[in-house]
Amino acid sequence: MSDFLVSARKYRPRTFDRVIGQDAITLTLKSAIKQEQLAQSFLFCGPRGVGKTSLARILAKTINCDKISSDIVACDECVSCKSFNENSSFNVHELDAASNNSVDDIRNLVDQVRFAPQVGSYNIYIIDEVHMLSQSAFNAFLKTLEEPPKHAKFILATTEKHKIIPTILSRCQIFDFKRVSNADIVKNLNYVASQENISVDLDALHLIAEKSDGALRDSLSLFDRLVSFSESKLIYKDVVDHLNILDYDYYFKITDQLLTNNISALLLSYNEIICNGFDGQNFINGLANHLRDLLLCQDIETVCLLSKNEKLEKRYLAQAQATNDRFLVKALKLTNECDIQYKLSSNQRLLVEVCLMQISSIGYDTEIKKKHKNFVVSNQKNNDQADVIITNNNKEKTDQIKETKDINVLDKSKQIKVEEVNDVVSDKIDSRNKNNYVVKAKTISILNVIEKEVEQEKLEDSDEVLRSNKISQDLVLEKWKEMILYFKNSEKTNLAITLGINDPVLIDSSNIEIPLSNTSQIELVNQERYNILRFLRDKLNNDLIDLNTKVTKTTKENTPYTNSDKFKEMSKDNKYLEKLQQELGLDPDY
Repeated sequence: MSDFLVSARKYRPRTFDRVIGQDAITLTLKSAIKQEQLAQSFLFCGPRGVGKTSLARILAKTINCDKISSDIVACDECVSCKSFNENSSFNVHELDAASNNSVDDIRNLVDQVRFAPQVGSYNIYIIDEVHMLSQSAFNAFLKTLEEPPKHAKFILATTEKHKIIPTILSRCQIFDFKRVSNADIVKNLNYVASQENISVDLDALHLIAEKSDGALRDSLSLFDRLVSFSESKLIYKDVVDHLNILDYDYYFKITDQLLTNNISALLLSYNEIICNGFDGQNFINGLANHLRDLLLCQDIETVCLLSKNEKLEKRYLAQAQATNDRFLVKALKLTNECDIQYKLSSNQRLLVEVCLMQISSIGYDTEIKKKHKNFVVSNQKNNDQADVIITNNNKEKTDQIKETKDINVLDKSKQIKVEEVNDVVSDKIDSRNKNNYVVKAKTISILNVIEKEVEQEKLEDSDEVLRSNKISQDLVLEKWKEMILYFKNSEKTNLAITLGINDPVLIDSSNIEIPLSNTSQIELVNQERYNILRFLRDKLNNDLIDLNTKVTKTTKENTPYTNSDKFKEMSKDNKYLEKLQQELGLDPDY
């Protein structure tokens, strides 16, 4: 059999400069070695496969080297370096705490610490998965870790720092490793492919990087598996098929169908996905990620968070032009609700299909209605056959809307080709710097999007006649009491109580002022402002009504709070209550 070595071991970093994605940590350690200010114990913590153990070995090898270069690189020629490279060093001791986690194992290690090294300056003890040690083992390790001999260095590594007791953490110099970025993973995979003479597609490498979730070791393991499958030629289609991943084309196509409200095409596309063996929940999560990426493209400052290659980034920017913040926020909310309910649903396929139909209908009916009204008005100037427009089928409606140039959704039959997308987006690229997209920057605020939904609805129906019936103080009070009862029956008791504290005051023909006791009550009323206005405008038949709130001072001594105080107030109006209380021996406090 061949002596095959997996890429994760074959291309394991052997110098500080080859450690990928942890520049801050490597620079700190190199500086400490150069200035001879090494701590006695280190704790390397972070996600799996990001280089904790590899960096621990590099540190152990470097500090024992007799001829360290000015760049803090081991010479690989001295006795210590050679023995380390041959895995025969007596100065470096590795302990797997997952399988050696008892107090006896730690006591054996402590007994070895007192012996000085025969070669090199230090005895280095690397303890991997240190969080697996038992409580008694941690306690046995405390004293040695706090005051070890000068020749002993401890390097602890863990993926779960929160499981380590605070007394251990306080004795270590802690380094938090971060996930490796997709760009760094792609760069490393490209380097490995060039060393192995493997032809690769950059889109395939990006897909592997996303699948590995920031773990460099996982990306190399996936790379080996896919290369074995594809025989030294790695292309995007093979990666998608072998890893059973829904590729980007599906999500771009489905998003186009969502924007055009093409329900039949949506159902057929989802049926194709199910028939290909993909899980509905994975699909809905993938769609949510796609919509999230489109939301990032709404602002030039967040485009860098995409972590896509340049070609794919252009496709996202192009499709983002057909969407807006309001649509994307609502769509993300629907996909999140579908994901939560998926496991509980007895008809999971129907749940996803309903979710897709709800997303496709966001703002579409009102948008179509508004665009058709504009089309009718403009067409009546030329002829009186506008009624034909209303009776057209959906396809004709879409074609007519596109003729008005007022709608910005993509038509399935006229999807922009990839080559055309590149031309469109490239016009937005600054000639001085190809990486800086000249897009009008705007601030993404989900809160602002939600708060402005009411105003958006007003704009959509702005061509309708507003109701403006005259109102009086007595009429306002009458409808106000009806509204309090309505909210009480709607299980909004706190709001009903707050609105019933003081009577509203009609300031002028359309403004109503609500006296409240404190700012908390004002905040509660503002949260339900839309529902309050909708009720009052409908009941009073006046769309111009607006609300104002103000804090009024209350006299605390005149306000009954306890049951006794309330009983006394009631007794003033009914003298028989006090007599009844005395005869029955009732205690008002109970």
